[in-house]
Amino acid sequence: MTKRITTMNINGAEHSIQVSPSDRLIDVLRDQLGLKSVKEGCGTGDCGICAVLVDGKLVNSCLMLAAQCDGRRAVTLEGLLNDSAMKRLQANFVTNNAAQCGFCTPAMLMASWDLARHSHEPSNDEIKVAISGILCRCTGYYQIIDSIRESCKEGGH
Repeated sequence: MTKRITTMNINGAEHSIQVSPSDRLIDVLRDQLGLKSVKEGCGTGDCGICAVLVDGKLVNSCLMLAAQCDGRRAVTLEGLLNDSAMKRLQANFVTNNAAQCGFCTPAMLMASWDLARHSHEPSNDEIKVAISGILCRCTGYYQIIDSIRESCKEGGH
């Protein structure tokens, strides 16, 4: 396969990356850039564990080709670690025991952060919709919902 150079902004830094037409965004993020917060669960877009923001929209990186990101901006959890709203979310996830095995946690935090920037007082239904695409096998979601609600009340973005 012929590789081509794709230029994308990842977590605020420009990257020129050689990609094949079949390279997925998740593979570039994890394997070429070492961004390990992006996990692969199913590889078919059903679990949402690989969620990242692309041009401000939450997407499953296992379903997006890297070449589709040419000239675009992607943000992973690593890119938000110094954000005050993300720090609140992380602290509340710890306090409420919302991160049990931790496999879904990066994607849950990404979806939660995305919700918090749009709504400072989301209802339980809004929270459930925001995280509905991400599967968690450990918490039963109650701790996650509580963490998100508390974080939004504490200041959102």
